[in-house]
Parts: sequence; C-alpha cells; structure tokens
Amino acid sequence: MNTFFLTCAAIGGVVLLAGLVLGAIGAEHHGTPGHDTPSDGLQLFSVRALSAGAAFFGVGGLGANALGWPVLVALVIAVLLGVTAMVGVALAMRAMLTMERDGSVRIEGAVGASGTVYVPVPAALGGTGKVTLTLQGRTVEYQAVTPEGQALPTGAAVIVVDVRGHDTVEVVSLPSLDGVL
Repeated sequence: MNTFFLTCAAIGGVVLLAGLVLGAIGAEHHGTPGHDTPSDGLQLFSVRALSAGAAFFGVGGLGANALGWPVLVALVIAVLLGVTAMVGVALAMRAMLTMERDGSVRIEGAVGASGTVYVPVPAALGGTGKVTLTLQGRTVEYQAVTPEGQALPTGAAVIVVDVRGHDTVEVVSLPSLDGVL
C-alpha cells in the first residue's frame, strides 16, 4: 500500500511542481477563454485541484502508514486529505480569479445615476460644466451638458439622462424635496 501512496504523492507533486514552473515562466494555460470566471463554480476537476488531491492523498496515506495505523484508517485519512486539498485549491483559484475582474468604470452605466454639479453647467447645451457621480462604487467626475433652459449651479442635484461621449453626460436637475417633507 505504501507504493500506491508514494506513487500518488509523487505524480501529484510532480504535476504541481510543473504547474508552478510553467506559471513562473508564463507558459501556463489558465483554461478555456470565457470559462475561468468565478461564477463557473468550484473547478474541482482542474489539473491543479486533481494534482493537489493526489499529492495530499499520497502524503496522508504515507503518514498514516508510518504511524502504524490500519490500512482502512490510512485510506480514510488519505481520502480526507486529498478531498480537502482539492477543495482548498479550487477555492483559492476561485478567489484569485475574482481579482482578475476588470474594474474600469464604464460611462454607459451612468444613465440614471444621480450626482452633484461640481462646475456650473451652462443652460440649453451652451457649453459644458462638470458633475461628480458615484459609479461602480467609485466617485467619478464627468463633463456635463443640460438641455434645459436654466443653468445648473454648483451643488445642484442632478440625474444623468444620456451619455454624449466618452467623458460627457447629459444631466437634468433633480426636483427639490424641501417642501415635501
């Protein structure tokens, strides 16, 4: 039984080491494009997870045998360590993949967002001012125009109704709630 555990530990370890070396030199392939996203669930049957499972299965079995435990106990220990390693590697990979998300703020998401005038916005598309908005959890500043007849002063509450360019939004004044409450 020791030979079986040793073989599993050696094969799993070699594959893990090869993945580490390939990753260090940039030659490692991370899977099918479009399929390595955190929403794809746990990838328990990836090469990394399987090789970690095999390596820890072998090491757990060898350790239990070295302690003189019965073969059945050694197998249970080996399986538990192997499954734990597979799940651990899959969870670690999922966590790392979440860090690869593109965090760029997209101006297209500004429509419907409320904000505040930072630099006065001239009336009726007469020029640009600036507004600050909160998009994707970040405070951003965009150039702003308004189709309304009145200019929007600094501090005015506005809502984005359209995107006019890569850095320009169209805004309208939000009605005041002072008399409502």
